[in-house]
Amino acid sequence: MEEIGRYFRSPAILPRLILINIAIWLLIAVARVFSFLFNIPDSAIGNAIADYLAVPAKFDSLLSRPWTLATYMFLHVSFFHILFNMLWLYWFGKIFQEFLRSKQLLFVYIAGGLSGGLLYILFYNVFPVFRMTIDQSVALGASASVMAIVTGIAVYVPGYTVNMLLFGRVRIIYIAAILFVLDFFMIRSSNAGGHIAHIGGALFGLLYAMSLRKGFSFKRVSNPFLKFRRHKTFRPGVKFPNERPLSDDEFNMRKAARQKRIDMILDKISKSGYESLSEEDKEILFKAGKE
Repeated sequence: MEEIGRYFRSPAILPRLILINIAIWLLIAVARVFSFLFNIPDSAIGNAIADYLAVPAKFDSLLSRPWTLATYMFLHVSFFHILFNMLWLYWFGKIFQEFLRSKQLLFVYIAGGLSGGLLYILFYNVFPVFRMTIDQSVALGASASVMAIVTGIAVYVPGYTVNMLLFGRVRIIYIAAILFVLDFFMIRSSNAGGHIAHIGGALFGLLYAMSLRKGFSFKRVSNPFLKFRRHKTFRPGVKFPNERPLSDDEFNMRKAARQKRIDMILDKISKSGYESLSEEDKEILFKAGKE
């Protein structure tokens, strides 16, 4: 319990995302208890929540409450819905932060949720099978955001393995691929909108990870738009402005010193957790992960 408390008291992005989702779920649970005490139908509370926080499939409804594209990805009503979403977010968020920055985790969570919501809206307005249900359909939950994180880190480090009950060591790229395939075939289920949103989040995670693997990263600028920045890769004999070419011996010495520092950082993570790292440590680990 002390370890859990210390984790959630940290200023890191991942525990804050989990706490925000839990806090909103608790507020809704408390409201439903009071609605029971005052003999207010539970459906009235559910409808009010859906009207103000869940994202609607219909364009007209979305235009009247555009904020729902952001709020829906933090909204849960069912206990098991939030339980499994937060477990997946915690597991894969921890892996994500081993290789990438916390700010990137937040960006993928938000952008993945937006991508999932937009694909859900697009499908419901384009395909005729949804015409009978579009007026009542809404989407909620962090699943699209979580799928963006799962797929993003799985594509970024496809060789990373986790230990799964009954299956042993499994590469996370296989887990992400299986989830994507299942979501595709489950579009025919009663929760079609949820599975479509999952696919939208996964597609964003895929594109984001591919851009990083190709040597690009998203960099925020003074306006709301994003631009790409190509990273320099230093190699022996290559000269960049204001720097002489490195000899093979100098390159190997620098590489060995850097690897030693990375090993020390990894030891620090195993003993005290990722949150114990300094900004400099995180920067070194981030650059090493990209290479």
